[in-house]
Amino acid sequence: MDQQAAKPDIGQELPEVKKGPVTHTQLVKYAGASGDFNPIHTVVPVGEQAGLGGVIAHGMLIMGFAGQAVCTWFPRKHLRRFKVRFAAMTRPGEQISITGRIIEQVTVGNEQRLRCEVVARNQHGEVKLKGECEVAREEHAE
Repeated sequence: MDQQAAKPDIGQELPEVKKGPVTHTQLVKYAGASGDFNPIHTVVPVGEQAGLGGVIAHGMLIMGFAGQAVCTWFPRKHLRRFKVRFAAMTRPGEQISITGRIIEQVTVGNEQRLRCEVVARNQHGEVKLKGECEVAREEHAE
């Protein structure tokens, strides 16, 4: 977590993380890495026949972008929970920006945690996913 966020406040905005643009090559590589070879992600005619207007990114790729953002805001070893809901499909050419905000402090067992919202949007502001994470407070992390 950067110096400014070292003493987090409820409502504090976390630094925007930009990814993009998503490429067709990236989707093919992600299919290989993830084992998700559904052709709607890699074969344009299949995506068109499915009524998608072409290929779409794997939702888990966009979740991975959000996870990378969380790990730039906080040390990975402090991550306790991360969940998202997908809101819209992502297509090649879209640039994704991930933003976050600290929404509350919670206690789980003896551990103080920060709960944060996480949102991924494209360059037009369209929400691609919304989620949240919980991270151990640095001074309380084991």
